[in-house]
Amino acid sequence: MPLKREHGQEHPYWPLGPFKVRLPFIHYRWEFPEMIQAFIMFVVSLGMIPLLQQYLGLPYEAALAGVVVCGIGFMLPALLGVPMVPGWITPAIPVTLLYLQSFEPGPEAIKAMIALQVIVFLIFLILGITGLGSKLVNAIPNSLKCGVIIGAGIAAMMGELKAGGRVEGAPISIILGAIIAAYILFSLSFKNVVLRNAFAKQISNFGMVPGIVIAMIVGWSLGEFALPNIEWGVTQPDFGLLYAHLGFSVGWPTASMFLLAVPTAIIAYVIAFGDILVGSTLIKRAEHQRPDETVEINVTRVHLVTAIRNAIHALFAPWPGLAGPLWTPIQASTAERYALGRKSMDSIYSGQGTFWISGFLALFVLPLVTMFKPVLPLALSLTMILTAYICIMVGMEELKNSAERGVAGIVAVTLTMPDPRATIYAIVVGVVLYLLIERTNAAARDEGDLSIISDNTAAIEAGSSDGVAAPNQKTSS
Repeated sequence: MPLKREHGQEHPYWPLGPFKVRLPFIHYRWEFPEMIQAFIMFVVSLGMIPLLQQYLGLPYEAALAGVVVCGIGFMLPALLGVPMVPGWITPAIPVTLLYLQSFEPGPEAIKAMIALQVIVFLIFLILGITGLGSKLVNAIPNSLKCGVIIGAGIAAMMGELKAGGRVEGAPISIILGAIIAAYILFSLSFKNVVLRNAFAKQISNFGMVPGIVIAMIVGWSLGEFALPNIEWGVTQPDFGLLYAHLGFSVGWPTASMFLLAVPTAIIAYVIAFGDILVGSTLIKRAEHQRPDETVEINVTRVHLVTAIRNAIHALFAPWPGLAGPLWTPIQASTAERYALGRKSMDSIYSGQGTFWISGFLALFVLPLVTMFKPVLPLALSLTMILTAYICIMVGMEELKNSAERGVAGIVAVTLTMPDPRATIYAIVVGVVLYLLIERTNAAARDEGDLSIISDNTAAIEAGSSDGVAAPNQKTSS
């Protein structure tokens, strides 16, 4: 039996420096709904394989070994005391791919990816230890942050819809899957159905799964994807072949590669910090329904664990998705079930720990891996399309006025340029426009307010009593 938690207390753990170690069956129970969900959703992890092959030049067997390394990293947050389901920095993937396009697939691209991953590791490590992460993000103009997020979303969507893209190869299954997944995750009408229908509520707990499953069935039925050649046994990732594609074998990045990676790394961190805020909000919402458990959200620990995961990738599996603190759809569905009470899910750690341990084990189930192998582009495409929607939605919501919207729009368009230096151009353009337009508008507004005060004061002193507001004077109701 797992260690018992007293009502209202923090879940049991073993202290380890800044971390809090929790193990399945010792500290928390096994959650079967999360296990079932993970046995399907792990296919999204496999969806990175096509990118590893295309941009880094890895053979399939080496890329599969890289996915296993990624799976080890996915298990670390729940193990070390972070109450968030980790994932990639998904909105940054289009930006990362733009960065990689300036390097030839193979050793040069691998070195460039290592450089980017090392910079991201250092950012998380330094800002986590010093606590300066929030201050850095707050110092960046809102229009630039939103422009980057919107631009990443547009780039993700354009990558799917372009000639020769994944949607062109399987339009019906991908579009249908995206519609179903978006409806379940974001539709207001479906949320109303969930309130009235128990079956719909069960479906909502599985997030993207229904969309992926239906899209797979349709894709196989219409011939958009080849039928799987299911094999039995255990997968055998080729770690020796992966080692031949690591920095230990191909060499390490040059100083110029590290410098070129900095803008992309900063953008990735800004997006990831937003994920931390989203994850914290989802947990706090669910926590109101769970007075039996106190959940600690330690931002420093989140930074440290994410830094460790990026360091692991830099050394043992360079990863275009980078290591991010949150997989939003799974965090949302897990928090939803957690909020139903202790009988549904013992602890936030039991649900999240079970999910990625199960996802890791699924990587070695050869029938599952071979069944999903033909539809890996589908899983990646649905992830990118939903990411595009979320990025554009969040970016637009955060813009406060027309000046910010204009600057953000130009930044977004600049970021989607088919140029490896687009990230640098976007940052420069965003800063310049902010100084020229938004700061100027702020000064103009201040001058306008002073002018209004001056005009109103003059009118009052002149004994104006005609009831008509002076020019530019605001009336109140």
